[in-house]
Amino acid sequence: MRGAPPDRLLKKVGDYMSGVAGAFLCASSEPSSRVIDQLKKMIPTLALRGQAGVAVSAFMQERGIRYGRAFQSNDNSVRIDGIEQDPRFRPHVAIAQIRSGGDDCDVQSIPIRHFAISLDGALVNAHELRSELLSQGPLIDANTDAELLLRWIERSCEREYWRHGLPADYEAIFRELDDRIDGAISALLLDKNGDLVAYRNRSGLRPLETMRASNGLLLFASENCAFAGLEGETQQLLPGSIQRVDAKTGGRVDHTLNSRGCKAKLCAYETLYLGSPNTSVEGHSHRQTRHNIGLALGRFVAERLQADPLLIPPIVSSMPNTGGPYADGLFESLAEQGVLAERSDVVATQFLERTLLGRAGARQSRIAQKYRVSEPAVAKRTIIVVDEALIRGDTSKAVTTMLLAAGAKAVHWAIGSPPIVAPHYYGMGIDTLDELAFWQALKRLPPELRAQCLRFHRMDPPALKIIESNIATAIQAATITYLPFRAFVSILANRLEGIDLSPFTLEMPTPAGRQRADRNLEAVLAALPVNTRLRSAS
Repeated sequence: MRGAPPDRLLKKVGDYMSGVAGAFLCASSEPSSRVIDQLKKMIPTLALRGQAGVAVSAFMQERGIRYGRAFQSNDNSVRIDGIEQDPRFRPHVAIAQIRSGGDDCDVQSIPIRHFAISLDGALVNAHELRSELLSQGPLIDANTDAELLLRWIERSCEREYWRHGLPADYEAIFRELDDRIDGAISALLLDKNGDLVAYRNRSGLRPLETMRASNGLLLFASENCAFAGLEGETQQLLPGSIQRVDAKTGGRVDHTLNSRGCKAKLCAYETLYLGSPNTSVEGHSHRQTRHNIGLALGRFVAERLQADPLLIPPIVSSMPNTGGPYADGLFESLAEQGVLAERSDVVATQFLERTLLGRAGARQSRIAQKYRVSEPAVAKRTIIVVDEALIRGDTSKAVTTMLLAAGAKAVHWAIGSPPIVAPHYYGMGIDTLDELAFWQALKRLPPELRAQCLRFHRMDPPALKIIESNIATAIQAATITYLPFRAFVSILANRLEGIDLSPFTLEMPTPAGRQRADRNLEAVLAALPVNTRLRSAS
């Protein structure tokens, strides 16, 4: 691919639960090909954050911004088409977005002259922002949050600076943006001069790590696992702040945008599901946290197994590709309590793409294609499948059906979190209460039992068992065991102030999220045969 003209069409980068990575060469005397080499090493470490492709943008003085796509081989090697093919194109900065995609995340085009962006997260109030931009003039191709942010930044620059012959004041631009948006955003912005701006909005739900590496590179990534094998100074970009890196000097300046608004909390999905096991946050390893959750969950599973002992030890299997540490901890816990079991993964995947995102029909098709079971291993055996969460129930139902069809005697599910009771508007593709397994189960309960379960994370153990039994029936499992909320928070006790637990509490972390959740809840409760008002959940 040759140099991009001013009206170059930039392929759309997805939002949702994506990942971002960036490399900036601060020592101009170093060979600039190392920027692309470093980015290629970082991309595979963030692969769990999305499998819908990797969009790359790179900048070289006098050649401007070029766009490409990265492709990863089975051996984790990466090639970047559209950028690497020209040996004379040696950028000093490059950014990548590891896209998670979804049904509506097909490649589209956006005319862009001045910027490239890599984005992790989502806007709750995207509709309001789009309407505001439309009131200022026609809006082309702003159908995704990434495109919307690009348009907002571009118009701010044109209105306040470029038409007056002034350089853009990114501190002022992002301060206004941080005031206007409601959601969870971390982003890397590359401008036409080769300057880089890293941004994390005030909610802090999406992480952004930086490293000043000893090899002369300044690195950015959604997780610090991307810095493995490197020496240097690491830090988190603070919520409600930007870091600007100057193209000519390599100097960086941090700006705090706003101290008002929500208290920063990292989304619980980062620790449970989205983050790499090799990532740590403030000294806490995701792998160890997940293992500890499995240990705690094992005590509840052991109670059930001891109440109805099995003649043949059950098989403990994880759900790929994130359930391994949970299953290891659960298996260890069973052994400590004298419960015989075998640890063997009998569920495997045929491709990596996540099935959480997208419309129901497309998701179910991907689920049917993604998973396979080891038929000889499961015949006439009891299987305990360990997973980090049960959200909609469509994946767990499909896998249960596969295991039973392969001859399994019974399938039990052990879930390393409390019931998911809330939608997630911040980049996880869960938009309504109705699609959650908890609410489907609640609808099938008689009115007198619903009120008990509407206490959510404060529900009593008997109410939790009712939900477990109802969902187990729906997915054709013998039992489901959730990790109770109190046990869950005891594992996270020393850092609860920094974790958003809204998936289990329905207490949204942003104002727009709270308003939308309240409307969502009122609509669902109004549709029940006996209307239970919002206050009954408190």
